[in-house]
Amino acid sequence: MHDFKGLGIAIITPFGPEGNIDYPALRRLIEFWIEGGADYLVVMGTTGESVTLDSEERDDLLRFVVAEVRGRVPVVAGIGGNNTRQVLRALENLDTRGVAGILSVVPYYNKPNQEGLYQHFAHIAQATPLPLLLYNVPARTGSNMTAETTLRLAHQFPVVAGIKEASGNLDQITHILRDRPKNFLVLSGDDNLTLPMMAAGADGVISVVANAFPADYSVLVRAMLRGDLESARLPHLKLFRLVQLLFADGSPGGIKYVLSRMGLVQPALRLPLWEISDGVKQQLDRELNNLGLGKN
Repeated sequence: MHDFKGLGIAIITPFGPEGNIDYPALRRLIEFWIEGGADYLVVMGTTGESVTLDSEERDDLLRFVVAEVRGRVPVVAGIGGNNTRQVLRALENLDTRGVAGILSVVPYYNKPNQEGLYQHFAHIAQATPLPLLLYNVPARTGSNMTAETTLRLAHQFPVVAGIKEASGNLDQITHILRDRPKNFLVLSGDDNLTLPMMAAGADGVISVVANAFPADYSVLVRAMLRGDLESARLPHLKLFRLVQLLFADGSPGGIKYVLSRMGLVQPALRLPLWEISDGVKQQLDRELNNLGLGKN
């Protein structure tokens, strides 16, 4: 079982002007993330626009990231969906070489009840060859997995290694932290809640803003892990407004715009996602200038 404490990055999938995956840009980004202090990388998550990738692209993307990382940090693969049988087939066909774990999102659109969520993840837990991280993000899925359901899975299946919690509900998160089994990880899924969640006992974050600011966010997370709130507060406050703006007109449009301003990627997205509005771009420009990053 890998330990997914610390800074995980929900990595983007860079695209070129024609919409193909920009592998040279991704190679540069992988070095940037690792040098910046990432503890592990999560590929094919929400930020990676996984639902717009076909199965061949997902296979190629995962193999590329594993090959470029070369074992320097763990790689977690996003494998989830709202069709349990399809998720199980994807797990069965997964090339697990170099993959340390699976991140699987709460089923979206069909809005199962809590027993349906439990059964979905119970089937995955019994099928996965790798540690499983649950991912609760009701703002995107339309379904909130309650603390009771999370804890039921955590206590029953040792392979369920933790949860990326992006409900924004600190009462729910605290309930999980209080009653979780030993070694079950609670990871922030909201960058601006990482500090308060870790102050309550959470183990790290799977971050969006760290795509562009891995070094700053690594300082925050590592300071919190050693109980140094004062040192963690500085990057938290530094990036607070930027994080708000990243999600003001949809993600990953915001983070891709920031990375394009840094000269690292094209801001291209795949439909149905579209570029962020001019108004949000202007606000991001001002905030990046405040952070000392002028236009390239």
